[in-house]
Amino acid sequence: MTATVRAAATKPLLLGVRHHGPGSARSVRAALDAAKPPAVLIEGPPEGDALLPLAADERMRPPVALLAHAVDDPARAAFWPLAEFSPEWVALRWALEHGVPVRFIDLPATHSLAMATDPTWGDGDEEEADGVRVDPLAVLAETAGYDDPERWWEDVVEHRGPRGPVAARHGPPGGDDGGTDPVAVFDGLAEAMSALREAYGHGGHRRDLIREAYMRLQLRAERKTYGDGVAVVCGAWHVPALAAKSTVTADRALLKGLPKVKAEITWVPWTHRRLARHTGYGAGIDSPGWYGHLFGAPDRPVERWLTKIAGLLREEDRIVSSAHVIEAVRLAGTLAAMRGRPLAGLTETMDAVRAVMCDGSDVPLDLIRDRLIVGDVLGEVPDSAPAVPLQRDLTRLQRGLRLKPEALERELDLDLRKETDAERSRLLHRLRLLGVDWGEQAGGRGSTGTFRESWRLRWQPELHVRVAEAGVWGTTVLAAATAKAESLAVSATALADVTALAERCLLAGLPDALPVVMKALADRAALDADVGHLAQALPALARSLRYGDVRATDTAALGEVATGLALRVCVGLPPACGGLDADGAAEMRGHLDGVHTAIRLLPEAEEVTARWGTVLRGLADRDTVPGVIRGRAARLLLDDGRLAEEEAARLMGLALSPGTPPAEAAAWIEGFVGGGPGAGSSCGGMLLVHDERLLGLVDAWLTGVPAEAFTDVLPLLRRTFGAYEPGVRRTLGELVRRGPAAPGTPTAGAAAEPGAPGFGPGLDEERADAVTGLVRLLLGKLGETEQNDLVGAGR
Repeated sequence: MTATVRAAATKPLLLGVRHHGPGSARSVRAALDAAKPPAVLIEGPPEGDALLPLAADERMRPPVALLAHAVDDPARAAFWPLAEFSPEWVALRWALEHGVPVRFIDLPATHSLAMATDPTWGDGDEEEADGVRVDPLAVLAETAGYDDPERWWEDVVEHRGPRGPVAARHGPPGGDDGGTDPVAVFDGLAEAMSALREAYGHGGHRRDLIREAYMRLQLRAERKTYGDGVAVVCGAWHVPALAAKSTVTADRALLKGLPKVKAEITWVPWTHRRLARHTGYGAGIDSPGWYGHLFGAPDRPVERWLTKIAGLLREEDRIVSSAHVIEAVRLAGTLAAMRGRPLAGLTETMDAVRAVMCDGSDVPLDLIRDRLIVGDVLGEVPDSAPAVPLQRDLTRLQRGLRLKPEALERELDLDLRKETDAERSRLLHRLRLLGVDWGEQAGGRGSTGTFRESWRLRWQPELHVRVAEAGVWGTTVLAAATAKAESLAVSATALADVTALAERCLLAGLPDALPVVMKALADRAALDADVGHLAQALPALARSLRYGDVRATDTAALGEVATGLALRVCVGLPPACGGLDADGAAEMRGHLDGVHTAIRLLPEAEEVTARWGTVLRGLADRDTVPGVIRGRAARLLLDDGRLAEEEAARLMGLALSPGTPPAEAAAWIEGFVGGGPGAGSSCGGMLLVHDERLLGLVDAWLTGVPAEAFTDVLPLLRRTFGAYEPGVRRTLGELVRRGPAAPGTPTAGAAAEPGAPGFGPGLDEERADAVTGLVRLLLGKLGETEQNDLVGAGR
């Protein structure tokens, strides 16, 4: 036995650990089994003591975390995460299983939350000290000759005991190789940390002095209650401070005048991904999935790990056999021996996977790193854990709608004609209104204003904080979303903000909030004379009307406001389009597209539609309007069938005439052949592909641009034509390269016509007739006899 265990009757058993270290967790369990302390004290907020028995509930599945937040400001929150392989969790479970009292002894959350935002208690000093903060593991690794702290920790702690012997030169600090002594590693780490604290003091963590003073006071009190043999499980950095001699008076002096806030605390689910250091968690680790595997594997951890990887790669349709696994195990062991390591670690196994299973490619390693090395394990918390009323209502809704929170991102397609899917949609929209972004709408089939929605769902532990914050608005999701919508409507200053809010209310199904939102909308619309603001607000209103149709919502009042807004835009838009610079013209073009799409969505709006057509025609004909707006107006009229192709060609001919400045002509082209509203960027390109006259006009103008002006118009042209899909650009290039067909050249079955630039002289009716049968078959218009004849003819 070491001196620590032998003296257990006269002084506490101080078990210094690395947070979320499976090697530390195994050693803690072994040390507790050997010492059998009368009480276990753990680094953590004392407010959580009442919640500790829940850790024995079979429905409590780590990773979980203690969440503490200020009652008057839920955004002021802190987490204490615990994984299955966390030493603190192992100590907690050991105490509950053995009926031993267990307590948290760190600084209360009521103080730590208040100090976190109070620069008086160290924030400013610590920011200045960030550059000299001590990373204990990094210092110890460097002292031992390692350039990687994680690799040093694996060799010293993770590969001890049943995971493989540790070579003497890789043993714990202090020269003891551990043997079968369960606390040898703690003695070695305590010795090393004592040397570090002597050299670096608090190491740039000034608040640790306050925390350690509180822990010493708690330790004294528990020793009086349970005797000197109590066990303490805390970060190894704190062990020297807890073992140091200090008076009660001195410790209380450090705690005098600490700020306080009223705090609440509960258990919440956590994820392996949020344990990772790259997520910003200060005590995080690089590979929680790997550490979880090391802790849980009963034997042969390397073989079991590589088998997991092989299974994942097979799921991704990669060819990985048992022979690959066997060879990877051999290679990992060989690499470990060559590198002087006691057991193959994560580095060796990944090097072996790259060489044997991935053919030297790093691409599959990203998948392995994301799914296995880090992982998406999501813990569970029993219903008996304390929660704000809003969280309980959300949990009830999630169960009723069969929407289980999951750490792994998944797609959810909703058909709004089904009541369950409609309720799911409303829940997700209400949560987004409350700032709980569990789901994000995706593109594709969930197109705006249809009966379908697509969502990407991913539950993050921080969303529990967002739910606590939203609890100030109400005790149910519906009540809270309604109250927040009403508040946003009253405080909104921009018309577009109110119209967007009206749309969100309809999506979220908040009928009680709509009257307040509609009043705010009418008030803002009446006072706002800026046509840009009106044009920006109209699309959201039009979408809202369409959403109302889908969700069977009464939107009559909204329709009246939208129609009035559209008429005001028709009056104010033409004067607003004059005298604009390039940026202003580009912005106005966007408004033009938005208003055009919105007006087409308005129900029973024949008057507005006719007025809008008149506005577009006037813009297309006015020389004082910027070219990009004139071109866009002409294009919108053409797409709606209000402008004949001959007239469109005439307008283009005027815009591209020699008297028009090249930059203005290029802007007209950009407005005319750019992507239409709601269409892909290649829509304008297909217009040129199918209309030889327009393509000929553009080609003739472009070849006639003077050399000195070509550089000025090139950016506009590149922006316009570069947005086309590669196939469209290739087709246009081939047509232009081919040049004009020979005039008068007849095609089969067609009369001779003058050739247009880049096109044939007419329709080849014989070739067209060859596919009519197939087209009719696809359209379902062929009888059975005709179908058999078509198949027999090989057509």
